[in-house]
Amino acid sequence: MSDVIRVVLSQDEMPKAWYNLAADFPKPMLPPIDKDGHVVRPEALTAIFPENLVEQEVSTERWIPIPEPVREQLYLWRPTVLRRARNLERLLQTPAKIYFKDESGSPSGSHKSNTAVAQAYYNKVYGTKRLTTETGAGQWGSALSQACQVMGLPLRVYMVKVSFEQKPFRKLMMQTWGGECVSSPSTLTQAGRDVLAKWPDTPGSLGIAISEAIEDAVTSKDTKYTLGSVLNHVLLHQTVIGLEARAQFRKIGIYPDVIIGCAGGGSNLAGIAFPFLADKIDGSRPNLRVIAAEPTACPKLTKGEFMYDSGDVAMMTPLLPMYSLGHEYQPAAIHAGGLRYHGMAPMVSHMRRLGMIEAVALPQNECFRAAIQFANTEGLIPAPESSHAIASAIREALRAKEEGVERTILFNLSGHGILDLSGYQAFLEGKLEDYEFGAADLEKSLACTRGLPKPPPLG
Repeated sequence: MSDVIRVVLSQDEMPKAWYNLAADFPKPMLPPIDKDGHVVRPEALTAIFPENLVEQEVSTERWIPIPEPVREQLYLWRPTVLRRARNLERLLQTPAKIYFKDESGSPSGSHKSNTAVAQAYYNKVYGTKRLTTETGAGQWGSALSQACQVMGLPLRVYMVKVSFEQKPFRKLMMQTWGGECVSSPSTLTQAGRDVLAKWPDTPGSLGIAISEAIEDAVTSKDTKYTLGSVLNHVLLHQTVIGLEARAQFRKIGIYPDVIIGCAGGGSNLAGIAFPFLADKIDGSRPNLRVIAAEPTACPKLTKGEFMYDSGDVAMMTPLLPMYSLGHEYQPAAIHAGGLRYHGMAPMVSHMRRLGMIEAVALPQNECFRAAIQFANTEGLIPAPESSHAIASAIREALRAKEEGVERTILFNLSGHGILDLSGYQAFLEGKLEDYEFGAADLEKSLACTRGLPKPPPLG
């Protein structure tokens, strides 16, 4: 059945539990610590997260049941379709089979809605009265605004300044769903004011926006903070993507050789890949390759260092074990705003450190060329973030062509680019710049991490 173009699941076949890769780690992951090197206890996290999500954050249970109210909301667009990119294969004249999981049909147009619904629900039942968050390109802010509208929770979103200016319609989406959208850095928080005093012309960064959102949460009554990537419970909620994909591949009797996801904070890569990585870990699929596709402007997995670093500029988060470019790093203003984060999710970083996944950095002009090839062959205009996965898939398909071998490639189309057309305009008009992060950049960006505790060697 390998000639099937669309593989669908019924509503009843949607996963009833999330998969937690932490249950199957070949070696345990390092815990978060404070600046003195002490392990951060779970109860310390309840200052910013509700206890029910903290329980998921530290859980090593393999399966976490999805509450029925969450499933009822996910049914609005899930299960999502697994599609074969047959026309793209023909254009590339490759023997490879290219499949993609289409996450663009959610209310927000991206995979972010998978965890937005869950986080809004858990905060609601816990008794939270208000939420804060950050957003890069705006997919997460849009997704959480819609989920908070459903759950009846007020929301303030700190949106990275460059994306706030590049993507006005994302801001309007948030406002339509009742979310308050603020350009970050702002004057509403001390963290924002400090950044503006130090870097008045900054384009902003996710690290800055996180600082503002956390400060807002901890200084406001009955308010909690939420985020769209990086932490364990967020990656957990995204595994519905890979669980569905595994079931869909079983229906057609094949298994992917290569799995690709774009990589900013790690959530959509984890969502598509973690359920399959279980097969690599248990030895049933030892040759499976998982590729994280990141921008050359923010290449933490390919050029960063594995370290203990803060998740935000003001260092309000615990120190996380992750590949990082330094918490003060402010990437160039590329159009893939969701990939402009200085660090990588600890769970993804752990898999990279163990050699279970690979990473590749791609320039944005190559990614937009790939996006247009995909749009012209498959009809969908992808988000700039997703274009990195597409460009990597094209590289792998051409590699299969050069080697003369068949190969099944799966990538995650994390969202559509209908609200990101300014990036396409810049590309089509020849105005898009590529940014290459070099050794001198790394030395400068890591200066802020000097003096922080170091992780022990991999035992």
